[in-house]
Amino acid sequence: MLVLPAIDLKGGRCVRLVQGRADHETVYDNHPARVARAFQDAGARMLHLVDLDGAFEGETANLQAIQAVRAAVSMPIELGGGMRSAQAIRGMLALGIDSVIVGTMAVQDALGLEHALKDAGPGQIQLGIDARDGMVSIRGWQEDTALEAVAFARHWRSRGIERVIFTDISRDGMLQGPNIEAVRNFAREAGVRVTASGGVSRADDIRALEELEPLGVDRVIVGKALYEGTLTLAEVL
Repeated sequence: MLVLPAIDLKGGRCVRLVQGRADHETVYDNHPARVARAFQDAGARMLHLVDLDGAFEGETANLQAIQAVRAAVSMPIELGGGMRSAQAIRGMLALGIDSVIVGTMAVQDALGLEHALKDAGPGQIQLGIDARDGMVSIRGWQEDTALEAVAFARHWRSRGIERVIFTDISRDGMLQGPNIEAVRNFAREAGVRVTASGGVSRADDIRALEELEPLGVDRVIVGKALYEGTLTLAEVL
């Protein structure tokens, strides 16, 4: 199981939200690049980076911070938030970001994403599925859709998507543990590689997710637990 520490960017700072709510923000560091270096020094092998302002506004909004993080570390970086056009995707890949995560674009500009998938290299575009009660949510979790998460994943798998970052919105930022049953059901039915996200608070949560590796769940994102000290990278790397 590959453990990815998360850095969420808002106003150029490293923050965490509770269930994606912009009015429930905690600032952890004014220098995200410093946080990224600390994660790498602690043994992290890949970084999950999110432009929260981009997710809310629909376009990249923390470019300077993203560039600083990229320059600060040598480990691969995946980036989500505001990736809603082929141009935005190309720009981030050209900047040295190893893979981008698309969510809203897959709903609102399917044709554009299909073209982007043809242009990108293997694994450079991942699908982010943020699920609320099994249904897809978009625009930084601000808008719910009538799309069922498993069917949505299968659709994009048939068009070249190999990996889904699956986030259970109800657990994100709550430190209540991941929704193991929801992750298990999604992985079993979707037939893609899965990165689990949302709710991890302690090492036992990751051990529970490791039992799902035969279903394709081989990565996990950890955010608030690292900042609040309920989990350290040393425990799980």
